[in-house]
Amino acid sequence: MQLRWRHTAPWILGWAVLALAGGAALVRWDIAQRRDAFATDARIVHRLLSQRAVEIDATLATLSLLDTTAGAADAAQRLPALHPTVLRVLRRAGDAAWPEAGLEAALRGAEPMSRRERRAMLAAIDAARGHYVLVLAGAAGLSHALVVDAARLVDADTWPLARDGPVRVELRHGAAVLVLQPGADRTERPLGLTPGFVAAKTLDAPGQPFELHLQRATGPAQWPWAALVAWVLISATLVGAAAAVQRQRTARRRAEDLLRLGQVARLNTLGEMAAGLAHELNQPLAAVLANAQAARRRLAGASLASPRDTADPGDDDDDLAQAREAIEQVVAQARRASDVVQRLRRSVEARGAPAALQPVALDATVRDALHLLDPRLRRDRIELTRALDAVTVTADPVALEQIVHNLLLNALQALEDTPAARRRLEVRTAMAGAGGALTVADRGPGIPPELLPRLFQPFATARQGGLGLGLSLSETLAAGMGGSLAGGNRDGGGAEFRLVLPLAAARGTA
Repeated sequence: MQLRWRHTAPWILGWAVLALAGGAALVRWDIAQRRDAFATDARIVHRLLSQRAVEIDATLATLSLLDTTAGAADAAQRLPALHPTVLRVLRRAGDAAWPEAGLEAALRGAEPMSRRERRAMLAAIDAARGHYVLVLAGAAGLSHALVVDAARLVDADTWPLARDGPVRVELRHGAAVLVLQPGADRTERPLGLTPGFVAAKTLDAPGQPFELHLQRATGPAQWPWAALVAWVLISATLVGAAAAVQRQRTARRRAEDLLRLGQVARLNTLGEMAAGLAHELNQPLAAVLANAQAARRRLAGASLASPRDTADPGDDDDDLAQAREAIEQVVAQARRASDVVQRLRRSVEARGAPAALQPVALDATVRDALHLLDPRLRRDRIELTRALDAVTVTADPVALEQIVHNLLLNALQALEDTPAARRRLEVRTAMAGAGGALTVADRGPGIPPELLPRLFQPFATARQGGLGLGLSLSETLAAGMGGSLAGGNRDGGGAEFRLVLPLAAARGTA
């Protein structure tokens, strides 16, 4: 499970980063599109309301000019029917009071400024009803006022916003607020962290100096969730495809490395086998040669001591000559065979000499070997515990790789027949005095006691079908690099092997 998570986690993290980055870009693009659309709608609304405000100012000015003509008063009363925005038309002449007592004070207060500025002035705002009052002080003591319904400033035919849409539209003057369109509920703004899209601009009508304020709530509720889900699926597909390609490449490289290691192992095994055979054959050949030489000496002595007056001395001389000739051939062939074995042994020893030693990261070599054996670890469901401290040793990289691979492979083979609950492998690298140590321990059946004394001898093995050359070769390679390899059984079951090689710094300062 740990190995599987270790290989899967980077791809999951990469997919999460890709999905989040793409999703963020998509949300930003969507927000930019909606912001641009909002800005365009805000400009249109400002233009329409400014035009309507200017029309109302012009209507009030026209009413003031025509009031001196006959029938103008009746025409003014018909104005609300012709102009739905205007609710009522108020008129005051001379010192008379305004028709609506509730507006008397406001209108009286705005008249002097209107007369001085010679234009319509904002006299009062009824935010609760959504109304406001304009007054224009005319000539000859006549003053006119219009009660305007702010909600009717919006023309449904030309209004660019949906009346039940998310945009809130207000006219503000000081603390007074006239709501033209309520917009979406404010609770759509998540936790109130953002006011959404906001636009504010004063109307282009001097007599109605309202600030037009538009606001659109925005948040996760407005995000393009369909596109986001589609992107998450697409990114997962892309990452999955990349992971599959990477797995294929990794599997191919792993197979190539295993093939290379197998070829090196076979060559080294053949060399170790040849060395073992040379060692094993050298002794019996020496014995044959010694016995043949002894027989030759006996025959020589027998020929000197034999009597010369036998009945048929010619037959005995012929037999002795043939025997001496046969013994001479045995001696010659034994020496020839011994020379062949010695040459073979010298050739193997020369070939097995380590290459130029160099600093090698022991922990990195172990990680590479574990990577190669990862499919087998997962297939056999072996629980791996590793503690790989950074250790740099002096070694032949190829020989070290071969030793590590042999030790790990032996441990995996020992766990094949072990119950699944006990299939545990421990791998550690650490400093060991002036050397760096690699420990490989398993919970397999362990090493048979009768095999322990000759554990590193050629052809010593307890595994059926095994040659018994892997540990012998590993021990030879370790010794050739100035290190050592030891092995034994663990308390509680299983075997443990410990490889120690000189530290790179220690070798460099020696």
